[in-house]
Amino acid sequence: MPNIAVVDMHGKQVGSMELCDSVFAVEVNVPAMHLVVRSYLAAQRQGTQSALTRGMVRGGGRKIYRQKGTGNARHHGNRAPQFRHGGVVFAPQPRDYVVNVPKKVRRLAMKSALTSKLSDMIVVDKIEIAEAKTKLVAGMLKELGAEKKTLLVLPGKEDKIVRASKNIPFVKDAYVNTINVYDLLNADKIVVTKEAVEAIQEVFA
Repeated sequence: MPNIAVVDMHGKQVGSMELCDSVFAVEVNVPAMHLVVRSYLAAQRQGTQSALTRGMVRGGGRKIYRQKGTGNARHHGNRAPQFRHGGVVFAPQPRDYVVNVPKKVRRLAMKSALTSKLSDMIVVDKIEIAEAKTKLVAGMLKELGAEKKTLLVLPGKEDKIVRASKNIPFVKDAYVNTINVYDLLNADKIVVTKEAVEAIQEVFA
């Protein structure tokens, strides 16, 4: 079983924690993580882009001039793509970008991501702040050495912490039930409470 140090909000070690092999020591499956990240990013797309093809543009029913004898190229209507106000070639239409991923693959990808990011994980015994002040969370992250892209994982809803960290541009908040593979892989540091680690192990073990 892998061990990880548990620190307080000032970065001083206050203990250690044994982690579950089936969650934090699995064989990393890169294709599974790639598929889940693709699915996550595809789901962010609205898919509402739309343009008119030549068949959808209004007008253009009449042949613009006779077939022969004008010295010009042969044309039918004036709504072909080469004309002003004409249709668009291969015009994009509203579509769904969803990439379906089986549940087993999603779980495998999550475990692979947790295993691969274990070295970037900082486990804090608890995070408590007196008031929702940005400087309190910023000071904590500085002492923990998490001053780049940081994922802050909390066990449940913590309004004070979420409000205090919202103005820090490199911090993203997540709960145990909202973490995803993309956010884990995208973060330079993952600050997670001891209670949240126990909950993650309970869900994915």
